[in-house]
Amino acid sequence: MTEKIKKYLNDSAVARWSALVLIASMMFFAYMFVDVMSPLKSMIESERGWTSGAFGNYAASEYLLNVCGFLIFAGIILDKMGIRFTGILSASVMVIGAGIKYIGISDWFQATSFAAWLNSWWVSMPASAKMACLGFMIFGCGAEMAGTTVSKAIAKWFKGKEMALAMGLEMAIARLGVFAVMWIAPIIYNSCDKTVVAPLAFCSVLLLIGLINFIVFALMDKKLDKQLKAEGEYAEEASEEEFKVSDLGKIFSSKMFWIVALLCVLYYSAIFPFQRYAPDFLAKTLDVDDSTGAQLFSFFPILAMILTPFLGGFLDMKGKGATMLYAGAIIMVACHLSFAFLLPLFPSKILAIALVAILGLSFSLVPAALWPSVPKIIDEKVLGSAYCLIFWIQNIGLCIVPMIIGHVLESTGGYTMPMIIFSMFGVAAFILAFFLKLEDKKKGYGLEEPNIKK
Repeated sequence: MTEKIKKYLNDSAVARWSALVLIASMMFFAYMFVDVMSPLKSMIESERGWTSGAFGNYAASEYLLNVCGFLIFAGIILDKMGIRFTGILSASVMVIGAGIKYIGISDWFQATSFAAWLNSWWVSMPASAKMACLGFMIFGCGAEMAGTTVSKAIAKWFKGKEMALAMGLEMAIARLGVFAVMWIAPIIYNSCDKTVVAPLAFCSVLLLIGLINFIVFALMDKKLDKQLKAEGEYAEEASEEEFKVSDLGKIFSSKMFWIVALLCVLYYSAIFPFQRYAPDFLAKTLDVDDSTGAQLFSFFPILAMILTPFLGGFLDMKGKGATMLYAGAIIMVACHLSFAFLLPLFPSKILAIALVAILGLSFSLVPAALWPSVPKIIDEKVLGSAYCLIFWIQNIGLCIVPMIIGHVLESTGGYTMPMIIFSMFGVAAFILAFFLKLEDKKKGYGLEEPNIKK
C-alpha cells in the first residue's frame, strides 16, 4: 500500500499558513483598535476635557473585567467549547465593545441626557471617558480571549511543525497594527475635520472584517477536526469530553507556570502601558507635535515585526528560549533608563528612533520565546486555560500600571519617574527569567531545546 504523504489539512503548507493569515489579521485589527487613541491623547483631552488621569483610567479599563475573573472563565470556555466557538465569540465581543466606545466619543452622545447624568458624578471623568471605559472594558474581554484562542489555534495547527515561527509571524502581523495606527490615526484625524471619532470608526469597521476572517478560519478548522477524529488523533471534540475544571489544579501547582506568569506580567507591564503614553512622551521630550511623536514611536514594532519570525525560526531549529527571555528583559531595562535620562539630555529624533527600535528588539526576543514555551510545561488539554490564566495575571498588571503612571504623571508633571518604574519592572523580569533557566536545567522541560526534532 502506498502511504499517504498528506493525511490532514494542516499537513498542507498552503492550508496551515492560510489559516495563520486569517487569524493573525483579526489580531492585526485588534491591535490597531487598542492603540487608536494613543496618538490622539492631546486631541481627546482638548475635545472632550480629559486629563492625564482620565486617560490613564481609560487605558487601564481594557483589562478591568479580565482582572475581575473573566479571563479565567474564558479559559474554561476555550477548553470546553473549543477554538471555533471561542474565537467567533471573542471577535463578536470586540465589535460590541468598539461600538459602545464609538458611541461614547461621538458628538451625538455628548448632547444626550444620559451623558448629562454621567457628567453629574465623578466629575474628573467626563461622560465620554466613562463610556469609552465601558466599551474598552468589553472590547478588552474579547481581545484577551482572542489572544489565547489564537495561541491555542497555532499550537494545534503547527504541532510538530514550525510552531515558534508561526507564533512569531502572528505576533509580527499583530504588531504591524501598532505601526499602522500610529500613522493612520493622525492622518484620518486631520483629514476628517480634526475629530477623534473618525479614526475610531475606521478601526471599528476593521474589527468587523476580522470577525469575518475568523469565521472563514473556523470552517477550515472544522474540516481538520473531522480528519483528526476519523484517524483517532487529538481533536477538539475529544478535548471537550476530557477537560474538567478540577484539571486547573495541575496548572496552579506548577512552579514553572508561576515563574512564566509573573515574568509575563512584569515584562508586559513595562511595554503596553508605555505604548499608551509613548507618543505624548516623545512629543514633549523632543518638543514636536503629537503626530510627529506618534510617527517616531511607530518604529517600535518595526524591528519586532521583522525579527520575531526569524527568532521563532531560530527557536524551532536551535532552541535557547530561556536565554532569549532574560536577554530581552535586560535590553528593555537599558532602553527605559535611556528614555528617562539620556534622551532628555540629548533630545534627538535619531536617538529617539534608535531607542524605540532597540526596545522593539526586546519585544521580539521575549514574546518569541515566551509563548511557544507554555506548551512545553502545560498539558495540552488544559493549554487554553493555562494561556488564559497567564493572560489574567498579566492583565492585573496592565490594569493597575496605566492608572499608576497616569497619576504619577499628573503629580510630577514629567516622564522621568514613569520611566524609572518601567525599568524596575524590567529588572524583576530579568531575575525571573534567570530562575526560569535554572529550573529548566534542573527539571528538563526543554525550553533551551529546539522545537523541531531532527
